[in-house]
Amino acid sequence: MIEHTNKTGPVPPSGQEGNIVLVGMPGVGKSTVGVLLAKAAGLNFLDTDVYIQSHESRTLQAILDSEGLDSFCRIEEAYVLSLETAASVIATGGSVVYSEPAMLHLRSCGTIVHLDLPLDLLAARLSNLSVRGVVLPAGMGLDDLYRQRQPLYQRWAQFTVPCDGKSQEQIVDEILAALTRL
Repeated sequence: MIEHTNKTGPVPPSGQEGNIVLVGMPGVGKSTVGVLLAKAAGLNFLDTDVYIQSHESRTLQAILDSEGLDSFCRIEEAYVLSLETAASVIATGGSVVYSEPAMLHLRSCGTIVHLDLPLDLLAARLSNLSVRGVVLPAGMGLDDLYRQRQPLYQRWAQFTVPCDGKSQEQIVDEILAALTRL
C-alpha cells in the first residue's frame, strides 16, 4: 500500500512541480525522513519500493530472486517512469540511480536530494542485505556497492544532506532550509 499524507502546505519551488526526491544508499533513512518531510512540508508521500511491491504483489526480494538484477532494474525504471505525481516527497529505492531515464524523469518533476551516511554507519544498520531487496551483484559487498553508487547519487542530486550525527527532524529542517535557498 502506498503511504500518503493528505495535507496542504507551502508551495514548493516553482518549475519543479513540487516534488522532493530522496536518493541514497539502502538504510540511510529515505523512507523515514520522507514521511517526516512530507508532513512538515504539507506534501504527499510516495515510497517507490512500496509502490513497486504493491503493483507487483510481491516483495522486492521476491522480484530479485525470480527476475534477476537486470530485470529488477528494468521493472523499477518502468514504475518510476510511470509516476505522474506533484507536490510529493518521493523516497526512491537505492538502485534507481542506475537508470538515466528514471533519474531524468525524477529531475524533470522535482528536486533531487541525496541523503548521505558514512559506510560504517550504513553497515551497522544493514545486517540483512541478502533479504532486504537490495540490488547487489554477486560477489559485491556493501563497501563495493557504496563506492559504486556514491558518484551516481552525487551526479543527480541538487544537494546532499550529510545525516551523520543528526536526528531525523534535523535532517528534515536542513532539507527544507536548503530548498528555500534554491
